[in-house]
Amino acid sequence: MQSNLPLQGKTIILTGTSKTATIIDDITALGGLAVIAPLIETCELIDRKDDVYLEFARQFEWLIFTSQNAVDAFASKMQRFNLSARHFQGKIASIGTKTTTALEKLGFHVSFMPSVFSADVFVKEFPSVVGSNPTCLFIRGEKAKKTLEEGLPFKLKEWTVYETIERHDQKQVIIDCIRSNSDVTVILASPSAVDVYAMDVASVIGWKAARIAAIGHITERAIVNHDATVDVMPSVYTMQAVIEEITKVEERK
Repeated sequence: MQSNLPLQGKTIILTGTSKTATIIDDITALGGLAVIAPLIETCELIDRKDDVYLEFARQFEWLIFTSQNAVDAFASKMQRFNLSARHFQGKIASIGTKTTTALEKLGFHVSFMPSVFSADVFVKEFPSVVGSNPTCLFIRGEKAKKTLEEGLPFKLKEWTVYETIERHDQKQVIIDCIRSNSDVTVILASPSAVDVYAMDVASVIGWKAARIAAIGHITERAIVNHDATVDVMPSVYTMQAVIEEITKVEERK
């Protein structure tokens, strides 16, 4: 392996759901060591009335997705009841490139995506696109913030399709990794992951034991609320962008 690779000797801990494993090849190609230690997992919520809810969803002018997890859970329900994108006549609003890509793979066309992948920006830009009183269904997880509900000037209907499960079994993996490596960056991509990290890891070895990278200003805010410092924060809220930002920091050294 070349000695001049920008992440040579660096360890990157990925703490999101297991889906974040797709970035491991990029880290390895840059000379870094990727450690997957998910602090959260997501699980579809299955209801005996899912077929009724799907029929209900088909009646809305807009379906809103703010995470890939919501898309995946929605897709699972569609598959169980033999539905495809063509069965839904409403337009699609999405936050984030991964969310949008997941929707497009299902055959949906995304009609609106905010200029910044943030719920705060979404509530500012979406109303000018949809008019004064659209019918909108927010497809969400059970821990979704109330940003859309409180920020939009019209009422939303909501359907909770997945739950977030805390993983405390990764505590020692992360602690041991940080203690045994001299240059470690921990990537936190959601407030839920931040809370578990604070409880399981930072409470034992402190926040300054590793460099902290955040994806998204809501995650950043959650870290700051724990009186911790965010060392790396990309302007684009994606896993790829945070790796690029870490690489830029190393190349400037």
